[in-house]
Amino acid sequence: MITLKHILVATDFSEQSDAALTYGRALARNFNATLHVLHIVGNVSSAVYGLEGFSTSMPEMQQEIENAARKQMDDLLVDNDEQPLPTRRVLITSHAPALAIVEYAGREHIDLIVAGTHGRGAMGHLLMGSVAERVVRTAPCPVLTVRHPEHEFVVPDTLVAVASA
Repeated sequence: MITLKHILVATDFSEQSDAALTYGRALARNFNATLHVLHIVGNVSSAVYGLEGFSTSMPEMQQEIENAARKQMDDLLVDNDEQPLPTRRVLITSHAPALAIVEYAGREHIDLIVAGTHGRGAMGHLLMGSVAERVVRTAPCPVLTVRHPEHEFVVPDTLVAVASA
């Protein structure tokens, strides 16, 4: 039997990420694990590098983006359960989301990463790439990808009993 003590859900606040969070929460509850919810904020300075007019406002712009992401994270993680799930909210600024997710998973000894995927066709994937695919290929632990709309997640009674023991 596997042991899941730390489950990471990577979110970009999309419907796909919400579906992944549903799975992550269910797994964390069933395994009595800590849920890590990670959002990668784009690094404004790397996006506008070389545009001199933006250089003076970049720190303020970056701070506004990070504050907005924190607010979205707070709204996303409202837990009205009687026994709140142990949750770590993590915000990382990076220009390489897949790399940041994988590095965090390794550093924090994550047992499972749950990530939403858009499920694009071959052409869309070829043109746009996939953060989820890069995470799957390089992660130090198993990765569960969830496509929205997700299938109903059913946990057999025996699995719940084992996880509760």
